[in-house]
Amino acid sequence: MASQQRRTRSRRPVFAVATAAAAVSVVLASGPGPAVADPAPVPNATPAQIPQAAPPQDPGTQPAPPAAPTPDTPTPAAPTPDTPTPAAPTPDTAPPDPTIPDSAPDPTATESTPPAAPTPSPPTAPTLTPTPTPVPSTAPAPAFGAYLDFGARGVARIARLSAWLGGAELRVGHTYLPGDQWSNIEGLPGFLDVWADWRREKDDRMLVLNVPMLERNEEGVADPEVRDLLQRGASGEFDHHFRALAERLVGLGVPDTVIVLGWEMNGTTYTHRCGPDPEAWKAYWNRIVTAMRAVPGQRFRFDFAPTRGRDAVPWTECYPGDDTVDIIGMDAYDQPSGLSFDEQVSEPLGLQEHVDFARAHGKPVSYPEWGLFRNGDNAEYMRRMLDWMDRHGALYNTLTDYCPHGVWQCRGNPRASAVYRSLLSDPVTPTAPTAPQRPDHCTPIALGNWLESRLGGRLCLRLGWWSPAR
Repeated sequence: MASQQRRTRSRRPVFAVATAAAAVSVVLASGPGPAVADPAPVPNATPAQIPQAAPPQDPGTQPAPPAAPTPDTPTPAAPTPDTPTPAAPTPDTAPPDPTIPDSAPDPTATESTPPAAPTPSPPTAPTLTPTPTPVPSTAPAPAFGAYLDFGARGVARIARLSAWLGGAELRVGHTYLPGDQWSNIEGLPGFLDVWADWRREKDDRMLVLNVPMLERNEEGVADPEVRDLLQRGASGEFDHHFRALAERLVGLGVPDTVIVLGWEMNGTTYTHRCGPDPEAWKAYWNRIVTAMRAVPGQRFRFDFAPTRGRDAVPWTECYPGDDTVDIIGMDAYDQPSGLSFDEQVSEPLGLQEHVDFARAHGKPVSYPEWGLFRNGDNAEYMRRMLDWMDRHGALYNTLTDYCPHGVWQCRGNPRASAVYRSLLSDPVTPTAPTAPQRPDHCTPIALGNWLESRLGGRLCLRLGWWSPAR
């Protein structure tokens, strides 16, 4: 597959009553009102535009082009497909869903708690009809996640995507280091802290970090200069940058981070590409891994993740060897246009060859980037890709969740979104519904949706309450 078919795309990844008489005996004729809705995602900047300690952007605006990088202004490299670049979702990119309001609070804001239901008291106080409480499944969740944003908003959105999936746990958090300058590839102080905090909250969580191998990673550096940089890297000139990163990760308490090093090396987008000198590239990868593994306390796993298919160079020519590779990943988007899923499986260096290669080398597979692309809202791709990853025991997968690739932060893919949600939502064990409890001779009174939603149901007047005999 020609690389030109794969690369043409954006490179920049972002609350408003009637009063009843005191003598009226009332009870509620139906159950409580609606639950608090899970907020819609808020668009943000892209990994290629990280300003240090940048304030949250207005959800209704797109980020401005990044300024020239300075030591205090990280500009993270973003995946482009060769990798789809985590681009900021547009303001209308949340999936249509009745549980998501049109206006959502900032994801970092504290969400309000629904008010408690009124306590029944005979005979004048309203009583709520009990409703069944779903019982979460005890089956372990698969190791999946999504790229939701590069920084703190990405961490905040993990819980919100989980809520959209009915409480299914996202065990994988995924972000990218800037690739503009070495100080950022080392892990700028403060940038990784929020991700490390999230990872340490639960033992079974996984932090996946894409790490560029060279600075100026998206600046279109020409092949001769790339060749020279790879050779300098292979000689050990850049080892200290990666030791510094390893020390920072260990110091943050995330020594088991999965490092997706030099991703999509078989393409032409990144300065860390393999094509200009595969042998130097492999030697350089090995030096980086050796330098990071030499840091006391580390337990890193290194993920070799080309893009699906041949692209500019066969990815097998870039494989650095079993000693320095722990996982064999693949960035696999639904492209090019017209290519069926079966063809994505069977094409040279496609999905089947990927799992066969990993099996032959005794390595697990992963899918650090995947999602919809040139074939639009493709429900079949979504269903079959999820099934493929399950059947082949992927160690983890992270969907690229922004338009055009995503499902939660992109309203443009409703059919694929429904498939993703139905297959990954946490199953529940429903209980039998309880019939509304009403006293004899009780007549429900319609008060309108606005009032009933605040009372928790309809009022029910007991017939004859106004009789003089009473």
